[in-house]
Amino acid sequence: MTRSESVAAVQRLRRSRATRAKTALKKAPFSAWFGIVVILGYVFVAVFAHWIAPYGETQVFSEAFAPWSQEFKLGTDQLGRDMLTRLIYGARNTIAIAVATTLLSFAVGVSLGLLAALYRGWLDQILSRAVDVLMSIPSLIFALVLLTIFGSSITSLIVIIALLDSTRVFRLSRAVGLNVAVMEYVEVARLRGEGPKWIIAKEILPNVMPPLVAEFGLRFCFVFLTVAALSFLGVGIQPPTADWGSMVRENATLITYGDVTPLLPACAIALLTVSVNFVVDWFLQATSGLRDEK
Repeated sequence: MTRSESVAAVQRLRRSRATRAKTALKKAPFSAWFGIVVILGYVFVAVFAHWIAPYGETQVFSEAFAPWSQEFKLGTDQLGRDMLTRLIYGARNTIAIAVATTLLSFAVGVSLGLLAALYRGWLDQILSRAVDVLMSIPSLIFALVLLTIFGSSITSLIVIIALLDSTRVFRLSRAVGLNVAVMEYVEVARLRGEGPKWIIAKEILPNVMPPLVAEFGLRFCFVFLTVAALSFLGVGIQPPTADWGSMVRENATLITYGDVTPLLPACAIALLTVSVNFVVDWFLQATSGLRDEK
């Protein structure tokens, strides 16, 4: 096959994949479309928070716990900061940290998991036993201890949660990688003298992408909830940075007076989590080859 024929074959393959993706989107259920629209809305708010928010993230006004009004759409918090502004900036901060943490978690977990699946033997045993030890400790308690030791900076928060969460990613990537590593085309690549990086990138990873992509969505939800939980406990994202978890804790006293404002960031967390799960469920079904019975 000539170079031009190879390029044409690759282009046809890309067009075929694009066509299948469009067809799958057209056949997607309402729950998947709902999830996609909500996720895109959150991303839009997070990216353009500086232009959408009516006030500055840390701007303080004279009246604390002000009621909903024309000036303050959702009132103010315990320090006199606009709640709507804090809610908008909280989307940017919480989602950005959760995405960065999930990406780092997958970079570590997938790399080590596929290496363990490819080499097996002593490397697999050492990595698997180390992961078993880490998974035997409750992740939230372990994160609380480590953040107390190393401090609650954003860098520490991302690294600690990513390393703890990478154990789950390792287990999945190792399991799916073991099924592919014994295939004939992987053995052929080894006999050709291809290195482990090439085999993982070209032979194993493309064939395990659907479950890993679905797991990415699920792990994002868990990381997102973990960040919010740590912030609610006071060891996550530190003030004055806006964060949905800390917003619930700081304004929880309003609930006793019948004010639902503290529930808004909690609802924002729940809505994003449910939406991501809707999309993940649809993606898993679309890539599994199964079809609903009519």
